Amino acid sequence: MIYRFADPAFLFLLLLVPLAAWWYVRRRGREAAIQYSNVDAIKRSDIRRTGRWRHLVFVARILALAALIVAFARPQSGVTEETITTQGIDIVLALDLSTSMLAEDLSPTRIEAAKQVAADFIQGRRNDRIGLVVFAGEAFTQAPLTLDYDVVTTILRDMEPGIIEDGTAIGMGMATAVKRLQDSDAESRVIVLLTDGRNNRGEIDPATAAQMAQALGIKIYTIGAGSRGVTRIRVDDPVLGQRVVPMRVDIDEDVLREVATRTGGQYFRATDRESLEEIYREIDELETTDIEVEHFTRYGELFHVPLGLGLGLIVLELVMAHTVWRRIP
Repeated sequence: MIYRFADPAFLFLLLLVPLAAWWYVRRRGREAAIQYSNVDAIKRSDIRRTGRWRHLVFVARILALAALIVAFARPQSGVTEETITTQGIDIVLALDLSTSMLAEDLSPTRIEAAKQVAADFIQGRRNDRIGLVVFAGEAFTQAPLTLDYDVVTTILRDMEPGIIEDGTAIGMGMATAVKRLQDSDAESRVIVLLTDGRNNRGEIDPATAAQMAQALGIKIYTIGAGSRGVTRIRVDDPVLGQRVVPMRVDIDEDVLREVATRTGGQYFRATDRESLEEIYREIDELETTDIEVEHFTRYGELFHVPLGLGLGLIVLELVMAHTVWRRIP
């Protein structure tokens, strides 16, 4: 809470208060004595009751003057508020759901690591709309652009390899994400695409999808998920049941790098869970939102408090001056 006087110049009039007190004391010292031929009536009066408090009339008058001066200065109380103006970023996450994402080189698996880190990234955003696209042999929009981060993370947790026909349609995943952003009027539009393979399905190749994004001013960050060399993956064998088999990591880094460079983004390689977390942190820092904060204070008038006090003291003074402390003409 903030307090101020709208017309503080009136407070200089408070200098009259000590002057009035000085004048009152000086005048009382000069009062003439009155001689009485008979003082019996005065002796019978209760001088202790009336005389001791006779100065209260003047005190009430001087306090009333001070209160009225403060009222003229218009005391106010204010509450400071702020208006936040921000231009959010529209971001679409494109996630590979091919069966190779079940590889265990990113703990516990590539897909689980990708989902958990992406969920943290989503929850860390502010004022940015987030959308979700998944792809394997085909590509689908799972969540349109929204500010409801809880909904997006809930949908993300339910995504598993096998719900889409297998394959790696990187170009289709990018094109679907571009379509989600083409009508956006956000100042910055971004796609974060994560895959662990090479484009081998779909009618649109990554180069064509990158051209589409470039034409619309959409930036693409690409992430290649997977260690280098050979890793392990669990497969369901119809004869031997579930077993672990070796799998060679085959990420088309040249294409992912070209896509990112063409659209003004960057390419990253995540060889373990820690490096994937660091990549998302770096993207988070690269794609920040400018926030303008405007502070203002809303004031309310308080002059009625000292005004009411001053008028009350004037009434009290008049009552006292014409009753208990009435003066003889």
